[in-house]
Amino acid sequence: MIENRPWLTVCSHLVLLLGVFIVALPVWVALVASTHPSSAFGSGSIPMWFGDQALANWQQALVGKEGQASDLLRMTVNSLIMALGITFGKILISLLSAYAIVFFRFPFRSAAFWVIFFTLMLPVEVRIVPTYEVVANLDLLNSYTGLTLPLIASATATFLFRQCFMSIPGELVEAARIDGAGPIRFFFDILLPLSRTNIAALFVILFIYGWNQYLWPLIVTTDDAYYTLVMSVKRMLSVSDGDIAWNQVMVSTLLAMIPPVLVVIGMQKLFVKGLVETEK
Repeated sequence: MIENRPWLTVCSHLVLLLGVFIVALPVWVALVASTHPSSAFGSGSIPMWFGDQALANWQQALVGKEGQASDLLRMTVNSLIMALGITFGKILISLLSAYAIVFFRFPFRSAAFWVIFFTLMLPVEVRIVPTYEVVANLDLLNSYTGLTLPLIASATATFLFRQCFMSIPGELVEAARIDGAGPIRFFFDILLPLSRTNIAALFVILFIYGWNQYLWPLIVTTDDAYYTLVMSVKRMLSVSDGDIAWNQVMVSTLLAMIPPVLVVIGMQKLFVKGLVETEK
């Protein structure tokens, strides 16, 4: 019997509404601020309703003052290249490494997995000095390869794919072997279709991870041509003289939020299914 507790329902909804308000308020402030002129923030107060400069602010940010592509648009392309490169690189390497660990028999197979897993204790921030030295020695500074290559290895994705592959029945592997399927055909025709939802869930997580990178691009890029969008927000706030163009800062902030939001919305069903699906 399900008990009806109206006060519990009201309290739970109030908590949810409070959480939505806390999360949505900064987005609302950024959206409103992007529609006002820069002079509207001189008094230190933040407008809470829309202004009449939305089209001019967005046009200046995306098109530029002289009809040429702005730096903000170029940074968006750089962020997109970096995020997609990291995402596809992590998924590919993790798929292959998990496939080798689960389905191939070789000495020290378990030790190889645990060595990969222990790298979770060594994120980029911990090994950033030797990683930078390697990238510099390979002459990969100020390049898309330097932005993406050091970040594509992922112990987390390898672990998740390993758990996914271990749930595949052994009878399926034997049936594929009897039908004459080799390792490559088994990987492409059986494993990849069965891992579709897991790949989709990891794609969303890894894309957001790659898109939000700030420290690594800041270190390996000194050329404006390779700056990312997340870096642009910090650069716009670092003004030595004069007032900060808060309207342009908010436009940059909103533009930085759009791609991850679109990825989450577009892949929402596969993302949720990939996180909760346990049966093959």
